[in-house]
Amino acid sequence: MSTRTRLAARAVLAAVVLPVVAAGPAHGQDLPPTPVAAVAVAVASESDGARAALAAAAAGAREQVRRIALSGLPAELRTSAWNALRSTRGDAAIAEWLAPGGGYDLAKQRLRDSRTRNRQFCERVVATHPAAFAPATRAGAEKALKGTDADRAAFVKSGYAQAQAKDRGAREAAATEQQAVRAKDREFVAGLATHDPGEQVRVAAQWALRPGAGDEDVREFYGFGWVSGGALDLEGHRLRTAESEALRHRTLTLLLKAAVDAEEALRGASDAAAARAEAERAWQAVAAHAQGAETAWLAEQAQAGRQAEAWRGVQALARGSADELWKRMADPAGENERSWSREQQDAVGSAAFWQDILRQAREGGTRVAG
Repeated sequence: MSTRTRLAARAVLAAVVLPVVAAGPAHGQDLPPTPVAAVAVAVASESDGARAALAAAAAGAREQVRRIALSGLPAELRTSAWNALRSTRGDAAIAEWLAPGGGYDLAKQRLRDSRTRNRQFCERVVATHPAAFAPATRAGAEKALKGTDADRAAFVKSGYAQAQAKDRGAREAAATEQQAVRAKDREFVAGLATHDPGEQVRVAAQWALRPGAGDEDVREFYGFGWVSGGALDLEGHRLRTAESEALRHRTLTLLLKAAVDAEEALRGASDAAAARAEAERAWQAVAAHAQGAETAWLAEQAQAGRQAEAWRGVQALARGSADELWKRMADPAGENERSWSREQQDAVGSAAFWQDILRQAREGGTRVAG
């Protein structure tokens, strides 16, 4: 996309809502939990229904940015989202942040930087490798995080593998880790490799049971591989849904502007029939987009529910087991259950937003039909 095209697209998106000047929150203060869109549409001839649809879209966009700011997404995205929310330029700043080439896209570009990826890898290791099971690996990641970009790059390139080998050797030498993995524990991993709702958990389980793998590979799956796979599944879900919703809001903004313009043009059209048909088509396009988005979020809600249920079951099994393999799974399983439950509730809210847009789009179609 050329610079001129990108700027034009951003201008179109920002034009849907007019900036609202207000004092931003004091440093360190949270934004209100339920933001109210402050949208002023200055064209007196626009219908209340059209203004309501624009206001709802602006409120939905702000809520999506707020969710990103409060989410478990990488710091680059969260910080950028907070900056947009705290802007004194109101909904215009939100629209520009979501627009092509805006703050969201710029933050995504920073995620692709190798230094960022190395930092995220080290953070994930610290979060998923318990010191009681992998002390050298955990300590190496913590040291890398406190060090330089070069330190983190070195840990990713070779330090992680070296620390893993050291931890594995220590476990193999410890009498408490010499017990054989039970057949039922191996069978459980085999079930996860086929049926777990998370792709990365399935991959981790398959790796633990790969040809030539032994008991230590299964122990490592229970020790950190399972949790690491779960963390990757959660991260992937958050990034994917944030990306999809940003694109949906971009499209909604353009479609709503076209529908409102078409409805306004109907008022003084010389060819009323043609103008009416164009306005109906414009509102139908908004309705189709909203219905597709609602359907997508209902699917995300169901998927998050399956994940939450799966981790709830893991936590129950871990709490009821005295086996060393299982005991350390209770806390991370509980945290994953809570995280996926929050994702499920967010999906419910997003689906409700798009259902409301669908209702207003259908009302717009009825309104212009006469």
